[in-house]
Amino acid sequence: MQTRDVLTVAAAVYGTQTTRSHAAAKVATTVLNVMVLVDQDRFLILLNAAIRVKVQVWFMATKGFVSEQDVTVARPVNLVIPRDGNKISGGKLMIFRQLNKTPCKTYLISSEKTKEAIIIDPVLENLNEYISIIKNEGFKLTHVLDTHTHADHISGSGALADKMSAVYVMHQNSPVRCVAFHVPDGFDYHLSNIPVKIMHTPGHTKDSICLVFQDRILTGDTLFLDEGGAGRTDLPGGDPGEHWESIQKIMKLPDNLIVYPAHDYRGREPSSLGEQKKQNSNLQPRTKEAYIKWLTDMKLGAADWMKDVLSANYACTRNPKAAWIPVDAPACEVKGTLPTNVNEQQVPTISVSEVKRRIQSNQLNNTIILDVREPAELKGELGVINGALNIPVGQLTQRIIELEKYKEKDFITVCRSGGRAHTAAAILLQLGYKKVFNMSGGMMAFHLAEKKK
Repeated sequence: MQTRDVLTVAAAVYGTQTTRSHAAAKVATTVLNVMVLVDQDRFLILLNAAIRVKVQVWFMATKGFVSEQDVTVARPVNLVIPRDGNKISGGKLMIFRQLNKTPCKTYLISSEKTKEAIIIDPVLENLNEYISIIKNEGFKLTHVLDTHTHADHISGSGALADKMSAVYVMHQNSPVRCVAFHVPDGFDYHLSNIPVKIMHTPGHTKDSICLVFQDRILTGDTLFLDEGGAGRTDLPGGDPGEHWESIQKIMKLPDNLIVYPAHDYRGREPSSLGEQKKQNSNLQPRTKEAYIKWLTDMKLGAADWMKDVLSANYACTRNPKAAWIPVDAPACEVKGTLPTNVNEQQVPTISVSEVKRRIQSNQLNNTIILDVREPAELKGELGVINGALNIPVGQLTQRIIELEKYKEKDFITVCRSGGRAHTAAAILLQLGYKKVFNMSGGMMAFHLAEKKK
């Protein structure tokens, strides 16, 4: 039997250029040590849980190929496996690529054997590029999927499905009008010989899904990477309680799955679900009630442009300029519309008693009270502070010009309980406002003090 070099095959599988002839190989890795015999003259390396793994390959003495002496003097070869390119899923050859150069991630997945392919979360403005890849490389596009109804870009799924005679797929709760096939939770799909399971994970939207392969998970906006956390739950159709339930489903999945989200705004590298369980703030242990409060306290409210994008995607627009979208805005992350480093900004506080003292002694002439609740909240039982300006925290960065004339004054930010006001104060401090304070306890504390009078 004449055995081809494993590295030659690995080069084809992983897109590397490293080759060595007349040898078999032993792969040493802490992740998984598996050599798969494909047929009598081909070996493939099966790596289950690494995106960028440095693998040491030792050449062994195998009868008819190399001598023991040759092996003794052979040196380890470092084989660096690239992030994208051909991979193996459950022992099956799979082509896996991320197609975009922007924070929006579009994935092409295909069977190496049949070239049957699916594309996940395509962006309309890149439509021609996707079509060129499909035609030039001989893929047979069968299905186009959206992991959810997008709020930060115009989906290209409907247009791509039409152009390539493919089937547009979304979850059965999707409101998108041109979806051809609605899938339920737990739906089993096979891309040629590659199995994938649909997992319904609402919370960011009602129609959010994850695609679970044997070695990776495409999480859409249900889960991002590291400090990116997860998709916001305060957009239309979002629900923090449902998101908690979805997180519990993800937590039960194997740690070795590699997480591929639909967005990444900071150049983060995909990593294992096990790593995300340690590093991702949304995956930390919390009760459902605590999780809801944690997310609700930093509620931002949808920017108007995001509502326009949702409407365009509901209607299956074919116009990439159907809604104005800020370039590369990290809008779908929790706190994603905020300036960089807002989360780390230290914010001074001011007590309710001090605010009330200043009001009673008419010492607010040089102070702006900024109420960052939603307008509807101002009509509730907590009331408002007389003379306060109202700009919802989710609109603050877009409407900051309205505050420029007050920039030299003191600012006191208020909300229901203090969470959003803290965020608003951090934004102002990041933007160069010098004297900014968050009122501790928010309007709940202020209202309670009023009742005690």
